[in-house]
Amino acid sequence: MNGTRRRRSYVAAAAAGASLALVLTACSSDDDGGGGGDDASSSTDCAAFEQYGDLEGKSISVYTSIVDPESVQQTDSYIPFEECTGATIEYEGSREFEAQLPVRLQAGNPPDIAYIPQPGFLASIVADYPDVVVAAPQAVIDNANEYYTEGWVNYGTVDGTLYATPLGANVKSFVWYSPAAFEENGYEIPTTWDDLLALTDTIAADFPDAKPWCAGIESGDATGWPATDWLEDVLLRTAGPEVYDQWVTHEIPFNDPQVLTALEAVGGILKNADYVNGGLGDVQSIATAPWNESANGIPDQTCFLHRAANFYQANWDEGLTVAEDGDVYAFYLPGESADDKPLLGGGEFVTAFADRPEVQAFQAYLSSPEWANAKAAATGQGWLSANSGLDPELLQSPIDKLSFDLLTDDSYTFRFDGSDQMPGAVGADAFWKQMTAWIAEDQSDAETLDNIEAAWPASS
Repeated sequence: MNGTRRRRSYVAAAAAGASLALVLTACSSDDDGGGGGDDASSSTDCAAFEQYGDLEGKSISVYTSIVDPESVQQTDSYIPFEECTGATIEYEGSREFEAQLPVRLQAGNPPDIAYIPQPGFLASIVADYPDVVVAAPQAVIDNANEYYTEGWVNYGTVDGTLYATPLGANVKSFVWYSPAAFEENGYEIPTTWDDLLALTDTIAADFPDAKPWCAGIESGDATGWPATDWLEDVLLRTAGPEVYDQWVTHEIPFNDPQVLTALEAVGGILKNADYVNGGLGDVQSIATAPWNESANGIPDQTCFLHRAANFYQANWDEGLTVAEDGDVYAFYLPGESADDKPLLGGGEFVTAFADRPEVQAFQAYLSSPEWANAKAAATGQGWLSANSGLDPELLQSPIDKLSFDLLTDDSYTFRFDGSDQMPGAVGADAFWKQMTAWIAEDQSDAETLDNIEAAWPASS
């Protein structure tokens, strides 16, 4: 199972009925609309679905790593498409998705559509099964060019051909904190990396019995992935996006001196006994602290800062308010200057293995604003899209709204999670394990990077 799916922990919808009501309200109208579904609900405006034609009696199979409870939110978002076209979506979520998808492709039993959570995995699928994966149809290409930035389109493109469009998205360049603690102590949100380090020093001096930072990288079989995010985020800041791209594609070695500089900067925080690990223990405790519980000390002020993605909001106690004036919130992890705005994130990609009209229609729907809005309405919080046609008013969480603003702001330079683009032997194995050893065993920076470089497949 890949790191992206393991690392995502979304809040389930409060009730399936409430989610469905939101979906239908989002596209309600007094018009009967068009479309092929004879029994389409009168509360659903089917005008936007006329382009897909009459698909009555047709079915589309979807295979994904998105399982319960998130799968309920997915299937709720398909209801308008099913009602207006007459098609049926057959959804299958599996925790063994990445292992089983190649098996199914090899056996000649592909799904119609799969949600692939790693651009690197997509590229390998295209390379290994060129006669099975299907290039995106024109309707999907048009949606991609209209509603997504060039960067997002490129992540679904292999050798110049668009195969996949983004499904969901997330932003990882965040630092969680307590607005009340900041106000009480007169702390200001840092706008540069140096400001962040100065704030860290101030907190360490003000609270000698606590620690500025808390962190945890334990995540079962995927232990270590949060540390990879740290290195990726810092490398974007110390070396810039062009070097980051070269590193991800192995144009420069994993242990390049510029990567070593970034890891040293990460260690300046995570391996500094004066800075970590508030409420949890010493530096080594980071390796055993569950990532989804590691920020629990922020409301109690045993720690004050925690670097984690927008989806970390799902892990806060239900009694806490996530808002700029609430109990917990997050600020953008600053760059080296206020004008330097790299942004790390991730997501999944819709990929087709059949070119039947109903499959192409559903793939187009999943790349449209109509689907993005239906999904946002069905989810409640903890999900967003990089689709510029998404109505931000449907995002019910302040941190989701902030994430959407950053994703659609051209002044930020977005880069996809590096480990998710690397070969599996590196990004989902050696990188995780060696970063864990870097913390747990105090393995040196150089040895850590050398070991990961040695794991890079010779053919990649």
